[in-house]
Order: sequence, then structure tokens, then C-alpha cells
Amino acid sequence: MNSWAHCRVICDRVNKPFSVSLLLCFILTSCLTKPTSNSGGIGGTKVQNTNPSAIIAAARTVFAQSGYTISGVDYPSMISFDKPAGKLGELMYGSYGTTTAVRAKLSLVPIPGTNDYWLKPSVFRVSDAGEAGFEDSTKMLGLWSGEFKPLLRQIQAQAAGAGPGV
Repeated sequence: MNSWAHCRVICDRVNKPFSVSLLLCFILTSCLTKPTSNSGGIGGTKVQNTNPSAIIAAARTVFAQSGYTISGVDYPSMISFDKPAGKLGELMYGSYGTTTAVRAKLSLVPIPGTNDYWLKPSVFRVSDAGEAGFEDSTKMLGLWSGEFKPLLRQIQAQAAGAGPGV
């Protein structure tokens, strides 16, 4: 049997659903890759020609309109907001006698050589939020960050064009 015929026999024996799955994974992976200079991560948003003060001011306004309260600021690189998890969140993540909150941490990442920033959200569920020494936070899957895209777009609209600041 020549080598071509041998390859043909091997190819005929390969599980076709497996081959299709492998091909789909390859295509989806290659479609999702992009240079890091163009990537804000899952749910990330680019704000052009701005500064941290303008972004934080816009974030305070936008998150407050959605029922969030500020829980921390690490100027100029991060701001975080908390919101009670609600009945479903308490049922899913809480336990008797503890409160659960959703915490959105918004990282402000400067893009080198520009006045632009990436806003990168991270989402946590927090038990006993605000209770010194008892607070326990767990990072949620990156897909949760996509839930904040509408809020990030509002921040982008308010903060873009503010210039480099003082």
C-alpha cells in the first residue's frame, strides 16, 4: 500500500463529528483574536481623548443612575461600585443572615502614546459588603463584564473629548 492510500485509510477512520468540532474551534478562536492594542477585553470600552478625572466623574453619575453606590477609588487606575444582589442573587449566592452585593470594578488603563483609556470591568459577588473584616468577594466569570457594556458606553459618551486634564 502506498503512503497516499495509507493516509486515506487513516482519514476515513477519523471521527467526523470530532473533526467538525475541531474545525469550528479553530475558526472561532481565530475570529476572536485581535492585537492587544485593539483589545479592551470582554466588555471593555475605549474612551478617546480623556483623563481619569473625567472618566471617574462620568462613572459616578452613570452608575448612580443605575442604583450603584461607590465602594472604592484607587485614583487614577480604578473605581468600584456596589449594588445589592436582589432576591435572586440572595437565593443564588447568599446564605442565611448575610447580604450579597454585586461589585463592578472599573479599571482605567491608559493607552501609551495617546490620551485614550480602556475601561475594563471586572465583576465580583460580595458577601457582607461593607462589613470590615467580614467581607468576602468572589470574581465572577468574565462574561458578566459584558453586562456593563451599556453603562460603559454612557461613560464613554460623557467622558470622551475631555482632553488630557491637568
